[in-house]
Amino acid sequence: MASPDKKSFLLRIDPVVWAEIERLAAAELRSANAQVEYLLRTALAARLGGSSHDGPDAKGNATRRKR
Repeated sequence: MASPDKKSFLLRIDPVVWAEIERLAAAELRSANAQVEYLLRTALAARLGGSSHDGPDAKGNATRRKR
């Protein structure tokens, strides 16, 4: 069950893309869900110029700024 601070939603995705996400997740010892979140955080950091928002650190671990 998702923690109360996480948003869940339905995602329709091409089976080929999903298979690649699962392959990457297995290679990086993550669940497919964690891999999708990692990829989204990485893409957001790249788009936002690596600002101090929540995102992956240099090793790909999720980070959160202090609130």
